Amino acid sequence: MSATADHAEERTNPAGRLGFEPGQVVQEIGYDDDVDQDLREGIESAIGTDLVDEDYDDVADVVVLWFRDEDGDLTDALVDAIGLLEDGGNIWLLTPKTGRDGYIEPSDIQDAAQTAGLSQTKSISVAKDWTGTRLAAPKR
Repeated sequence: MSATADHAEERTNPAGRLGFEPGQVVQEIGYDDDVDQDLREGIESAIGTDLVDEDYDDVADVVVLWFRDEDGDLTDALVDAIGLLEDGGNIWLLTPKTGRDGYIEPSDIQDAAQTAGLSQTKSISVAKDWTGTRLAAPKR
């Protein structure tokens, strides 16, 4: 595939910008009817398989955590997600954008990530209503 085709894929598949790779196990947490289906399908297309759900009983390469302000304690959710990851894995925290129901202040995300022992590495718009924040888990 050419570099131009790679860039076209990134524009048409929002998951392309998130760094998912074929063969990765991606566990999805916090699924509800407000999630972005195009993004979910894009991730599945990038990894070449379905996302695994909250009942998956092995470690994942990446955890996709859909989280809204009313979902409870973000720090607790992040600590739980760390336990689901393969060593060196990442968490993509997906939160509603400014002005949307369930919006979370960036400073609250940063505080929760630091308390959980995660490093915030990237924040980008991932869908019409969602922002993605990549969090790197500590090496065990």
